Amino acid sequence: MNRRQFTKSLAALAALSLPGTKALSSSGRGKIPMKITDIRTVPVSRYLFVQVFTNEGITGLGESGTWGFLEASEQAIETFKRYLIGQDPLRIEHHWQYLYRSKHFSGAAVMGALSAIDIALWDIAGKYFGVPCYQLLGGKCRDRARVYYHVFGDTKEKLIRGCIDAKKQGFTAVGHLTPFLDESRSVPYFKTHADKIQDAIDTVRRYREAVGNEVDLCLEIHRRLSPAEAVALAAGIEPYHPFFYEDPILPDNLDAMDMIARKIKIPIATGERFFTMQQFETLLARGAVQYVRPDVCMAGGLTNSKKIAALAEAHYAQVVPHNPLSPVSTAACIQLAACIPNFALQEYPRGEHEPPKSEIVKGALKSENGYLIIPDKPGIGVELAEDAQERHPYRPRGLQTRLNQDGSVMDQ
Repeated sequence: MNRRQFTKSLAALAALSLPGTKALSSSGRGKIPMKITDIRTVPVSRYLFVQVFTNEGITGLGESGTWGFLEASEQAIETFKRYLIGQDPLRIEHHWQYLYRSKHFSGAAVMGALSAIDIALWDIAGKYFGVPCYQLLGGKCRDRARVYYHVFGDTKEKLIRGCIDAKKQGFTAVGHLTPFLDESRSVPYFKTHADKIQDAIDTVRRYREAVGNEVDLCLEIHRRLSPAEAVALAAGIEPYHPFFYEDPILPDNLDAMDMIARKIKIPIATGERFFTMQQFETLLARGAVQYVRPDVCMAGGLTNSKKIAALAEAHYAQVVPHNPLSPVSTAACIQLAACIPNFALQEYPRGEHEPPKSEIVKGALKSENGYLIIPDKPGIGVELAEDAQERHPYRPRGLQTRLNQDGSVMDQ
């Protein structure tokens, strides 16, 4: 950090933490408090973005992570807008508390809205002071963030080939990697217990044999096991040293996850559906999670995700930010990854440098040998393309849940 950035960062910390303090930058801006003049939602493709406008001409960009219910999240943003217009965007913590506690009810759609706004406010703050958001959150702990690459396939051969291809591209970790195949939700499911568990164990063995020990395997179970099945599968795949065992069961019963953690010897990752720090703390206090997975676009933005990371640090747990969304989400996640000491891996969706994702934003992050380079641009470092909405109209997600062969509902 150069001297000018250091001076700006000190002013930024003062402005963001002391109510009523007016920000002073080297350009003299801030004598008249900055105000929010408008908030607009921008649904694009399968994503929901928010833009926060100010009387300084600075625009902040954020994204909602409530990907299944973006229409509801958009309405929550409209509700929050009625309070935010006319407010000083630099009072980020105050606005977070006001919005979170004002209506006495929460939930994924509401938290997706709050997260999008929070990210946009940090983006404004970074641009206002001419520094990346991570500079206002404590500064860089690293210069690059290790990522895991998404691997998909509806056959074992496709999944194995995906692991090998990722290794050839320089990635040292692969994720979104299921031992149960990415089969269509339209196909009814049935396997005996023995076949289900043994076939999954064999699949993980083949993944490890395909890439050796040079690539970490981040196993995604997608909440499709019972607690007993989760324990049985964990015992079988232990020899192949998975980096983590993600969401083996539904996240609703924290006691059940605690029970599994006590009976297995591989690390558990969970938290992508959580949206409060208290949910994370409950598992952390029991030693029931080793890798927390806050979604910056749903777990309360950068403000709350930094607090979740601090809770994890106190329990010697590491952070793997959840990110199945757009390059805006990736950019926000990397701001978090840059400034926390217990960052482990960043989920890195495929196609960020290809259409349509490459046409949605300007300034996508640079990938190099399995890492994302920490950017030095002000704010979160990316901008929404002016024609994004026209080129890629919003496409609502349908509702389709997979069924078992007997007609009952399963999780996938």
